[in-house]
Amino acid sequence: MSDLAGDYIAWFEQTGVHDRPRVGGKGAGLAELQRAELSIPPGFVLTTAAFRHFRDGCAGAADPVALRARMESTPLPAAIGAPLLEAYRRLGDGADDAAVAVRSSATAEDSAEASFAGLQDTFLWVRGEANVLDAVRRCWASLYGDPAVSYRARLKLDDDAMAMAVVVQRMVDARSAGVMFTRSPLTGDRSVVAICAAWGLGSAVVGGEVTPDEFVVNKITGEIQRSIVSSKAIRHVPDHAGNGTRAEPVPEPMQERAALEPDEIRALAALARRVEQHFGQAQDIEWAIDFEDRIFLLQSRPETVWSAREARAAEEGRAGSPAEKPFDHVLSFFGKRPAP
Repeated sequence: MSDLAGDYIAWFEQTGVHDRPRVGGKGAGLAELQRAELSIPPGFVLTTAAFRHFRDGCAGAADPVALRARMESTPLPAAIGAPLLEAYRRLGDGADDAAVAVRSSATAEDSAEASFAGLQDTFLWVRGEANVLDAVRRCWASLYGDPAVSYRARLKLDDDAMAMAVVVQRMVDARSAGVMFTRSPLTGDRSVVAICAAWGLGSAVVGGEVTPDEFVVNKITGEIQRSIVSSKAIRHVPDHAGNGTRAEPVPEPMQERAALEPDEIRALAALARRVEQHFGQAQDIEWAIDFEDRIFLLQSRPETVWSAREARAAEEGRAGSPAEKPFDHVLSFFGKRPAP
């Protein structure tokens, strides 16, 4: 790999939680999952040094809207594009059309103090070198989208100090996917793992396009304490005719069926416990199961809802509510439907 790779490319095995300023929150979290010998899709991070190089070349825009537009339309310089495409081909075992996820990894992202989930762009099932280059530019530009700028303003974060790395990972062809929390999103109970699951890619859950199944598992006994199966009419799948994903109807026999078997629910809960123990604090975890029944962890970040309430309660003597974000609707799935 070229000499530039050392500045601009970091493979997961080359980094970790200590390297957040260089690889951002998501990249650091994924590297730590690999360090803990948990199953994640292979990948690398395009570092914040590459972002700053590119942003400086787009300098002169008068406001975030103009900067975003310039970043979306300006070609990546060869100094960034060459090592990026070299790493992409290596990730694809020499192929130039491997399916990857291109995901934001901002320096303030996925911390215990702030969660940027849903505020910056992720692109799934990206294929081909030109599409990877385009997805990286759009990922970077999303740092200056209205929701991200507004959220940073509420938290009084300095725009100029922000930087974004980009995670590039091999895609998992997901049979089922979703999110899980190592404490109850409804009550803050630390003794349970709460899981939501749907058919296909997890983007349908995160985007609020399907009401997922809901499971609550006791961390100590492994007992499934709550199990609610939803009617799941759609799923997100790869668009094999092109680039990206598409929504399709779930076959009728599957719509009323649980997206997870009991053994899979317990296996996910056990993994959640391992992740929480590794990081030493409650976690919010994205996961997927492929068609060979292999479980992959796609992301882990500190849980922020209850930690924010507890921090505010400690400061003010009462519980408060964190600022709403697009991802917050996922939390509302839990506890809003009666158990059968």
